[in-house]
Amino acid sequence: MCGRYYIDDDTIREMEKLVRQIDKKLLEEKSRDVFPSQNAPAVTGRDGVLCGEELVWGFPGFEKSRVIFNARQETALEKRTFRDSLLLRRCVIPAKNFYEWNRKKEKYTFARSDGRILFLAGIYDQYGEEERFVILTTEANDSISRVHDRMPLILEERQIKDWIFSREKAEEMLGQTPVMLNGSTEYEQQTLDLQ
Repeated sequence: MCGRYYIDDDTIREMEKLVRQIDKKLLEEKSRDVFPSQNAPAVTGRDGVLCGEELVWGFPGFEKSRVIFNARQETALEKRTFRDSLLLRRCVIPAKNFYEWNRKKEKYTFARSDGRILFLAGIYDQYGEEERFVILTTEANDSISRVHDRMPLILEERQIKDWIFSREKAEEMLGQTPVMLNGSTEYEQQTLDLQ
């Protein structure tokens, strides 16, 4: 499951190209890892227009100190916690890469081989004063399955409008296999940086 991801200047610039309206706070966003319960950039749809906003990552959990930060795409429509959001409030979470850990607790970084931004399928809802999102996950493809059995549902840039505005097309996208990604461990990255 996707429990941490990374954003940088490129992430925000690419997001800014997609949207008609953007929260000015996002333009001051610094490169960083994003953890559950933190504010993060998201693309939403308001009145038929794509907007760049800051939402909080994670729905409140059943226990007060916990958050639900992922939803399985296979069962999201069946679960009361996610159903209305999936039908009515879809969003896209831009990321440079995301991290996953294997059974030995080794950290892997996954990114597109072409260097482009990842667009993670998400849903959101209102909780008190905050709008909060979760990332949809799917069965891992061959590029990730050796590390973990789940991965984020990744959309292509051309699919963003349909994901956000078309319930029918969004439901079709739920079953798609995400793009193959490059994965590397921190040890491999440090070795490459020294060369």
